[in-house]
Amino acid sequence: MNAIAWAPLILYLIELTIKIVAIGTVPNNRRPSSSIAWLLLIVVTPILGLVLFLLIGSPFVRGRRAKVQAEANQAITERAMQMPDLPPGADIPVGVDSFFRQNRRLTHLPCVTGESHGLFGEYDASIQALADAVKQAERTVHVEYFITAWDKTTDVFFTALVEAVKRGVKVRLLYDDIASRRYPGFKEMNSKMTAAGIEWHEMMPIKPFQGKWRRPDLRNHRKLLVVDSQLAFMGSQNMIDSSYLLPGNIKVGRHWKDLNIKITGEIVLELEAVFAMDWYTETGERLGAELQFVSDPEGDDVPMQLVPSGPGYLTMPNLRLFTGLVHRAQHKLSLTSPYFVPDDSLLEAITTAAYRGVEVELFVSEQADQFVVQHAQASYYQVLLEAGARIYQYPKPTVLHAKHFTVDDMVGIIGSSNMDYRSFGLDYEITLMSTGREFVADLHKVADEYRSVCRELTLAEWISRPRGQRYVDNVMRLVSALQ
Repeated sequence: MNAIAWAPLILYLIELTIKIVAIGTVPNNRRPSSSIAWLLLIVVTPILGLVLFLLIGSPFVRGRRAKVQAEANQAITERAMQMPDLPPGADIPVGVDSFFRQNRRLTHLPCVTGESHGLFGEYDASIQALADAVKQAERTVHVEYFITAWDKTTDVFFTALVEAVKRGVKVRLLYDDIASRRYPGFKEMNSKMTAAGIEWHEMMPIKPFQGKWRRPDLRNHRKLLVVDSQLAFMGSQNMIDSSYLLPGNIKVGRHWKDLNIKITGEIVLELEAVFAMDWYTETGERLGAELQFVSDPEGDDVPMQLVPSGPGYLTMPNLRLFTGLVHRAQHKLSLTSPYFVPDDSLLEAITTAAYRGVEVELFVSEQADQFVVQHAQASYYQVLLEAGARIYQYPKPTVLHAKHFTVDDMVGIIGSSNMDYRSFGLDYEITLMSTGREFVADLHKVADEYRSVCRELTLAEWISRPRGQRYVDNVMRLVSALQ
């Protein structure tokens, strides 16, 4: 028998071997939903599934980046060693103190004090506020954004950075490499920043010929600005025009709606610490000497804590925090997430809250900007509506990109993290948690604003949607679990 005759048997044995090995390998340290999705792909198409798994199957960073993460955790622990888990005398609702302790154990950052100077939900006004803060800088400006573009809208911010450099201010800027390079003017932006004296670097670059390779969809999704280690902004907004400069968006009038927060106090040092960690990871330059955690008993007594997360944090601090807080809700839970593809534990927590009688509301875009996400998150609507949750859709073509939620009147969350698989395991994120009454009240006002313009989705309407749409929703739900 010649080799051609043996080919089908050889191929069968190869595929069988791949399947057998996958069954004992894929589930290692992976959530069941992700394991099932990968195993199904490998069973249906063994060779293609194996190739994809080897390419993007690891949701964690390894090698140097993992080592840097460990070093950063140790440095933060040493600098904050003398600080208590909670600020002395802080007014913290019963049962919430344990979440602050959990966050510290998982991220090494303690609960400190801080002050909110307001939320910024108007896109251009938010960028102007960032520029105004940079104009006051005297020593350092640290900038970190997932997407960065120097366009007509962001020119006011970049001009402020250029002027700061001229005053002798040290300006450092980080942007995610893959996320930013697809937008118009990318190369020109880099040249202009270099000419202006801005120190800039890409985050998570994919450059195989330079030894820089990893799973390509592990990204740095953080958005933050720190000025003189005293004032900071963070939230959901990228540094780019609200249309994202794409012809398709401009044609239909699509714009992004975001939410940022301006803060001062000890909490700024935690943002500085995250920036320093990311800067060292990409450049090898240590900024640790500039970070000194010093408790100020005379400072503002509003508890705040930064929760970093991402591929370097194997315990998924944001997912654990979100799930725990949802279980803590007694009266009202208000959630805003542009990409809502929850982990099983979070989905069960939300629906359980609704069954317990908690008033649950979810704000999402009527039409998301991503096909997979649009249909994947839609696959969860029926179970939410059946549990009694209310779903409000922000009218298209606007993309509601803000990421925040409140638990009763006691806890508020804002940051860069979505409630989806990517934000829990694949993207570096930052989340701010606070029990400040004014902060929580301000988030309630934002939710009131959304509700006034949103359309509520009903269960009767949803279950009557076409069968074809249901099919696509379920397929995309499975695809989204491949991580």
